[in-house]
Amino acid sequence: MEIKKQIPVRVACVQMDTEFGQVEKNTKKTVRLINEAADNGAELIVLPELCVSGYVFANRQEAFEFSESLPDGPTCREWIRAAKDRKVYVVAGISERDGGKLYNSAALMGPDGFVGRYRKIQLWGDEFLWYEPGDSGIPVFKTPIGRIGMIICNDMWYQEMYRILAVQGADIICCCVNGPWHEELPDNMLAFFPIHSMSGANSNNVYVAVSDRVGSERGVRFPGKSLIVANTGIPAAGPAGLQEEIIYADCDFAAVRQHQPNAYNSAIKDRRIDVYDEFLGYRSELYKK
Repeated sequence: MEIKKQIPVRVACVQMDTEFGQVEKNTKKTVRLINEAADNGAELIVLPELCVSGYVFANRQEAFEFSESLPDGPTCREWIRAAKDRKVYVVAGISERDGGKLYNSAALMGPDGFVGRYRKIQLWGDEFLWYEPGDSGIPVFKTPIGRIGMIICNDMWYQEMYRILAVQGADIICCCVNGPWHEELPDNMLAFFPIHSMSGANSNNVYVAVSDRVGSERGVRFPGKSLIVANTGIPAAGPAGLQEEIIYADCDFAAVRQHQPNAYNSAIKDRRIDVYDEFLGYRSELYKK
């Protein structure tokens, strides 16, 4: 029997600026960019962290004001509508309100509506003043186009995040980012997350798609440098420049499922789980509600 060749999935990372606190205006902008990416054949579209609220809050009250519930908040409803209309999957960072608690979250929408959420586990800096550490676990969502994992910005600094998602079968890890500018780094980087994404992809044989923002907000500059990394660890698109743009890559998830960079090695099978725990101590059942 002839085996059909895997059709690559076109992934887009949207690199955009965000006007602080202008949630409705920013939401309309994200929908316009989702449509642009869909017009160019994208099937999976990734947007930055906190892409409609902004990031640099002055206090918890401000963070609370620009947050909303999932999936019934106005922004998420617009993203769901766009995903349904264009028959695409969208990953987007949002400030989530759940009763009196706030979470730095990523939402996944698809042609059939809301798929799921991930709440940032590794908070950074002032985030500890407004957000709760994530309690949604480290899930992989199985969709018709592939198995999708999500992490957010500072999560990228923790290699166990990539490994836990890869062991659960993720084809691609979507990273919503507000990575600050580091002038000490080379001009083709200007942020640390390109290093972490390439390392995570290479050592776990998984695609990694990173969407960062550009512009400045309350004295913090963002360099962009969004990229899509193949399972080899080599960028398939990007790093992007300093301006708003959308980058695209056709991703072959069949290469991920082979789990073998050569005839001898496997990023999954070669793990010494006689020495360390398969999930590095992670117990997904703790997060089931």
